[in-house]
Amino acid sequence: MHDHATVSAGARHVGRLTIAVGLVAVTFVVELVVALLTGSLALLSDAGHLATDLAGLVMALAAIRIAATGRASTALTYGWHRLEILAALGNSLLLLGIAGFVVFEAFRRLGAPPDLEPVPLLVVATLGLVVNLVTAALLRDGAEESINLEGARLEVLADAVGSVGVIVAAVVILVTGWTGADTVVALAVAAWVLPRALRLGYRALRVLVQAAPEGLDLVAVSDELADLDGVAGVHDLHAWTLTSGLDVASVHMQLRPAADPHAVLHAVERTLTEHHGIVRTTVQLEPDEHDCGPEEVC
Repeated sequence: MHDHATVSAGARHVGRLTIAVGLVAVTFVVELVVALLTGSLALLSDAGHLATDLAGLVMALAAIRIAATGRASTALTYGWHRLEILAALGNSLLLLGIAGFVVFEAFRRLGAPPDLEPVPLLVVATLGLVVNLVTAALLRDGAEESINLEGARLEVLADAVGSVGVIVAAVVILVTGWTGADTVVALAVAAWVLPRALRLGYRALRVLVQAAPEGLDLVAVSDELADLDGVAGVHDLHAWTLTSGLDVASVHMQLRPAADPHAVLHAVERTLTEHHGIVRTTVQLEPDEHDCGPEEVC
């Protein structure tokens, strides 16, 4: 049994994700302490939002580390790579839950907006915005490669948008005294988060049901393989994503009588890797039954 030690896209950015976890953790502690000292329910609520961010980031980091260190076995033949996709799905559900709670709470407060202290709200929201922007910048490159890190970055961006909204609301309350601004901002943030959380969840589910990688046309790939020298036919072509940056495939190739099996095998692997980014391929070579003579066993 061969253990292919392939590094996932998320594992290449684990250092930055670790720094992001530290920044968000420190900010969460600061917000929580200030909220408890001032008695501000708004700040305590914002600290709770940061706590969900921290949980999402820790979940993403844990999934990457376990996937990177957990070895394949007879029971888990691909190791723990799918944990990164489960973490992305978890982040999606967490974001949907937060957005749903915000919408519920916003409508509950429409008739009776609570009293808010704008100054501590403004100060801590500004601190949170700075930390969220720095964290989002740290995760930007990784989010382009890993669906897990995309989920973690989306958590941070959602909180950054929320921080901007809180700053705007705090200024409005400070200038006009209208506390309803907090409710309007909450609904706007929820409207921003919902479609992005749904998109993340959809992408994670595509991986979990082993759909073909996004942007990969299996019909075109099959035609390309069928045009290789020595190939008589192609069938049972399957391609799926193991985790972000790790696309795999399996295919059955019918060979012509004079074909060189080794040359066909290398041509198939080279085509799938160089043209379509598939890093692992299982190829079954078969003789073309139509070209077998009456005495031959195919």
